Amino acid sequence: MTSIFPGRDQPVRPHGTSSSAVPTPVGATAVLDQHLRFTGWSREAEELFGLASEEVLGRSADAVLADTETGAGVSAAAGGDAAWSLGPRPVRRGDGRPVSISLSLTPLALGAGATGWLLRAMDAELAHREAIGRAMLDGLDREAPVQLVVYDTDARVRWINAAIEKQFGTPLEDASGRFVKDILPQGEVLGEADGTAASVEEIVQRVARTGAPVVDVRYRSSTHLDPRHERVWSCSYFRLQDGEGQPIGVCEAGLDITDRYVARQRLALLSRASGSIGRTLDIRRTAEDLAELVVPEFADAVTVDIFEPVLDGQEPQHLSAHPTLCRLAHRTDHAAANDTAYDELDTVRLRCLAENASATDTVTHVLALPLKARGATLGVVAFARSRHADPFEQEEIQLAEELVSRTAVCLDNARRYTREHATALMLQRDLLPRTLPQQPGVEVAHRYLPAAGPAGVGGDWYDVIPLSGARVGLVVGDVAGHGMGAAATMGRVRTTVAALAALDLAPDEVLARLDDLVARTGAPPSGPAEAEDQALGVTCLYAIYDPVSQHCVMARAGHLPPVLVTPDGHAELVALPAGPPLGLGGLPFECADIELSEGATLALYTDGLVENRQTDIDTGVRALCTALAGPGDGQLDKTCDRVITRLLPQAPEDDAALLLLRVHALAENLVATWDMASDAGEVARARSLALGQLAAWGVDEAASFVVELVVSELVTNAIRYGGAPVCLRLIRERGLIVEVSDSGHTSPHLRRAAMEDEGGRGLFLVAQLTQRWGTRYTPTGKTIWTEVSLVPAQMPGTFVGEQFEL
Repeated sequence: MTSIFPGRDQPVRPHGTSSSAVPTPVGATAVLDQHLRFTGWSREAEELFGLASEEVLGRSADAVLADTETGAGVSAAAGGDAAWSLGPRPVRRGDGRPVSISLSLTPLALGAGATGWLLRAMDAELAHREAIGRAMLDGLDREAPVQLVVYDTDARVRWINAAIEKQFGTPLEDASGRFVKDILPQGEVLGEADGTAASVEEIVQRVARTGAPVVDVRYRSSTHLDPRHERVWSCSYFRLQDGEGQPIGVCEAGLDITDRYVARQRLALLSRASGSIGRTLDIRRTAEDLAELVVPEFADAVTVDIFEPVLDGQEPQHLSAHPTLCRLAHRTDHAAANDTAYDELDTVRLRCLAENASATDTVTHVLALPLKARGATLGVVAFARSRHADPFEQEEIQLAEELVSRTAVCLDNARRYTREHATALMLQRDLLPRTLPQQPGVEVAHRYLPAAGPAGVGGDWYDVIPLSGARVGLVVGDVAGHGMGAAATMGRVRTTVAALAALDLAPDEVLARLDDLVARTGAPPSGPAEAEDQALGVTCLYAIYDPVSQHCVMARAGHLPPVLVTPDGHAELVALPAGPPLGLGGLPFECADIELSEGATLALYTDGLVENRQTDIDTGVRALCTALAGPGDGQLDKTCDRVITRLLPQAPEDDAALLLLRVHALAENLVATWDMASDAGEVARARSLALGQLAAWGVDEAASFVVELVVSELVTNAIRYGGAPVCLRLIRERGLIVEVSDSGHTSPHLRRAAMEDEGGRGLFLVAQLTQRWGTRYTPTGKTIWTEVSLVPAQMPGTFVGEQFEL
């Protein structure tokens, strides 16, 4: 292999020699005797001056090299035995053309005590360029701030300049013939311009092989002079070739960019902070984000402490005089753990809180900063570095302040979200039923899971409403949106549904009236300050189950249809006509009337149970049917748990509600029904039939008296003011239910009769002696119903058992 180096194992620059690796141009040479007459004339001299040796030998140098402008010769410049040089001077060639040359004379021993001179001549321009080149090479070697290294094609160091020796503390003799990885085993290539990373040896060998330069390779290492601190260089590589174009080595030019690299790293740290801190509205996760960001790049250890009441969402201004600090995050670089001043962290942190300002300790390398947001202090962050690292500089303190400030804002946002989420959740739980009423003929189980995501609590709700005639109303709904507004809207809609259900309206009529109410209150806003009613777009499903007839009537407003599970375990969606969400109007609501077998289960739910970002609603509904299918285990609570576990293995992104209803028929011996003729004489028969049935049920005399009174009044009114057919029904269910139906559509009204009035007191007495009473309209007429307690209440001013006349 051709090489510019004298030997692989020998340094290029021996002690006391020139550092130039570029040969000096020879130019023209001639020999003069002691009288300055030419005794020798080289071929190069013939080409430069255009004179053959025969024309020059024996002649005086003054004659041949005379200055064409001044006529001066060279003898006037020669003196003594020292070498000398003569700057550019015009000399006439043999062909008469002038040429500018530079001359130098060096004393020469000719033997036998004779002396002479060696003359060197060179074209002045070439000599000037050669001088600049030699000065440049000498400057690169001894004065340049750029680090230069020359490698052979095997990537061994062959030459380094003085800048390398000065910064690294490695002389050329120690570096020559060795690989960089052996000289600096702790060094590493951070990456090339294209983002790839390799060793220095791989880069040098690739450049020597391909000839393609490599620019801006980041290299990091400590040095022998400063082993505790790392520096960063930007290095570029290009191939060196001999006169025939063959590769003989690779030159590396490096520039120390530590300060610029650190500045860029700080900017990059701030940039990453924008995307990594505060990604969630979780206070602990936000604190951990900061710790993960700064260790080990900025500090060797960090702690994040926050006042404990802030975790619960309390305002920082309302904290007590000495609140308790809670450690949210603590992260340490294990490589520097033994050299980090942990003992001083508490001291500096407490000083920071006491002064409510940044606190530093340059000796122990600790920095503490308060977490401030909106003028209030939330906690404190403490950074620590190894005792062997540099202390925090002013620029780094400013960087830490910016990071802590951003973290404080994110923590305050998370605190406010925590407070709002807790308030909304408390509001929603207060608005939802704490316990569901136990109704005859049904078993009920339910589950409600609030949203766990940043959107917050939503507006899902469910309810079980006791109705007249041992019937039960079931409702489930979903308010669009999240937060306190959704929870408040849910409470408003739920209360309205319960009020409408108490009127004994059919499901489609309940939804129709609710739709009208929402449409009126949700009219387009009249000004920019008014917000649209959040009840617009609410979905709702309302069903009524009658355990006597085992029929269930239901209607829905934009809600998902329920799932029916038959006693043999088959699960399918109920074919229920779809209606528009509340407040949108345009389509009527339709009812579906289905007969439920003994032991069948009806599942009502919201979309949060069956839909999320990974699962579409159709897939979720099928999964719900699969989870509900199969023979029941007898306990609805276990069925709820099974469904929640399968469909929501993780916290839901949206509120999810599930309401299960297992139906049973009311026993036939608990219901008695008689048809009455439209004749006043039937009133006595009705009282007799009722008393006989009450005796069969074992009802005591006091309750029987009240029932007899109620039956007499209601049957009399039905015959007198209603129309045929008239029907009397008694239901024994915890209390006693008395129902009288007729074909009339006029509801009786309670009034207070004057002293002179002969009638008008019967319904008043009924209202006083019963727990509840009301009117229920049917497709064929109406039903007047009452609920009588087994222990009848006393009328004001009367005693139980006192006789009354109607």
